[in-house]
Formats: sequence, C-alpha cells, structure tokens
Amino acid sequence: MWWWKKCREFWDVMDRRGLCKSLYSYSIYMDIQCESGKLWRAVKLYKEMKKKGIRLDVVAYNTVIHAIGLSEGVEFSIRVSREMKEVGFEPNVGTYNKKGCAPNVMTYHCFLGCLEKPRQILRMFDRMMNGGFRPRMDTYVMLMKKFGRWGFLRPVFIIWKKMEEQGCSPDACAYSALINALVQKGLVDEARMYEEQMLAKGLSSKPRVDLGSKPHTE
Repeated sequence: MWWWKKCREFWDVMDRRGLCKSLYSYSIYMDIQCESGKLWRAVKLYKEMKKKGIRLDVVAYNTVIHAIGLSEGVEFSIRVSREMKEVGFEPNVGTYNKKGCAPNVMTYHCFLGCLEKPRQILRMFDRMMNGGFRPRMDTYVMLMKKFGRWGFLRPVFIIWKKMEEQGCSPDACAYSALINALVQKGLVDEARMYEEQMLAKGLSSKPRVDLGSKPHTE
C-alpha cells in the first residue's frame, strides 16, 4: 500500500510545482487508482482530463471503462465505449476484458449491442460462448435483427444455428427476426417455411399477408 501513497505524493507535487500533466501521466495514475480500489478517483481523473481538453487514447479509455463499469454500472461503461468509438478508436480485447472486471451474460449482451462490425460481433459472440456464458434469447434475437437489418444473412444463420446447438427453442421474436432477414433478401419461399414452423408451434396465430402462409389447423 505504501507505493500507492507515494504515487499520490508525487501527483500532489506536480500540482504544487505547476507541472503539466500529460495523457501518459493521467493513464498511469488512473490505473493506480483502479488497482488500489479507488475507482471513483479514476473516474474523477477522466472527467478532469475531459475538462482540460486532453484527448484520451485506447489505453486510457480502457481504464476508464473498467473503472466506471465497476463503480457506476455497465450502462455507464457502454456510454464511454460509444464515446471512444465516436472519437475514432475501435474497442479492443482489453476494452471488454479489463483486468479485474469479470464479464457476465449481461455484460456481453450490452457490448454486443454496441458493436457495429459483423466480424467483431461474431468474435465477441464466440468469446462469450467459449467463456462458458450461455446467451439469453433476447441476445440471439438482438443479433439476428442487427445482422438482418444490415443485410448480412449468413451471420443470421450462424446465430440461429448456435441457438439450436445450445438447445434453445426459438420464440416468436427469434422466428420473426429470421423471417424478416429472409424476406429482405427476397427469399420468400424459405421465409414461408420458417413461418409455417412458427405457426405449427403455436407461437403465432396470424400468418403474414406478404408470405401467403395458411393458418395452422390441427
């Protein structure tokens, strides 16, 4: 603990002598605050940097995301990660798995919702699965909707297949996401096939007019 106190003394000396604190200085001191459990101080330093107009780099953002996520919650860390992307930095592995910040299903769900590159999303999804975290149904649906909206059909089926491999029975939202993606690509016959499956399972009682499916009867 003594060296953390020593670092604080050096930091105070810089203030007293009017020495200019660089991004490098702030990054080191923020990391020290995190290691010592004083997450609120790390967040305070981040706000101080922004007030001074200091432009953060990837390392600094990763430290802030870790600190603010643990001290104020995942939603706040997501806000900072969005800010990070807005200023031109792509999140890296350290952003999502900062030392001492153990991810959970909700953490992965939130970050997957923020990512905007298909390959990056699939890598993160694989990381989630390989880490032993089982996605929730709303995570599967969110990803299929996202890929479908972008017009990427192959990733939609990758997620669908993963869902089936995990023994998750698709609900009406999952079917709708897949069907919408197929319709967008003009694959009406295939979309109709999945809608008929959904109707047969009783997940919906009203077939889509544009597909011409018939209501399921016993």
